[in-house]
Amino acid sequence: MKKLQLKNSLSPLLRAGSLSLLLALFITQPAFAHHPFGGKLPSNGFEGFLSGLGHPVIGADHFAFVVTIGLLAALQPQRAILIPIAFILTTLGGTGIHLLGVDLPMVEIVISASVVVFGTILAMKKSPKSLLLILLAGIAGIFHGYAYGEAIVGAEITPLVSYLLGFATIQLGIALLALQAGKLAISQASEQPTLTLRFAGFALCGAGVAFLSSVLLG
Repeated sequence: MKKLQLKNSLSPLLRAGSLSLLLALFITQPAFAHHPFGGKLPSNGFEGFLSGLGHPVIGADHFAFVVTIGLLAALQPQRAILIPIAFILTTLGGTGIHLLGVDLPMVEIVISASVVVFGTILAMKKSPKSLLLILLAGIAGIFHGYAYGEAIVGAEITPLVSYLLGFATIQLGIALLALQAGKLAISQASEQPTLTLRFAGFALCGAGVAFLSSVLLG
């Protein structure tokens, strides 16, 4: 019986440790490879869609943030899906701002800092109310979207629309997968159900610090 209890108590810690290790390995990879097709401007709808799919994935800071908001959504009893939706919609707006030629200050710093902030929130014992998270996700989305816009400036309308559809689709998919993974981790934990996600928050916060250091020292 004691062995069984020990195994049950260690299980969330082992899952959290494994996730933290994977994230630590992830952040050792190049963090700012933001341009699919090596920076080549998409020339048709297919290339635009693929470029949109690739940008939030090969940009490790973007990917980490989308995972973080998905995990945070798993902790919300209500309006969970609105957190990633607010982020995705404002990334579209941020791309539009870039295409209009409006300059936003300290874009890469804000993007990296957003991973730090949301990772810290995820690591907290008590998660803030969903409305605050929706607002913060929306603000972050403007800057992430502005960075996405760099890869599509000057493109024709068809690849541009496809690009927007591509990065909106992939971000929603990543966020929903993270949300479901977070809910699964919570449901399987017999004690301290949010412990796994809190450990993931610490790891993601560490990733954000690495990204931010790369920007400030690069």
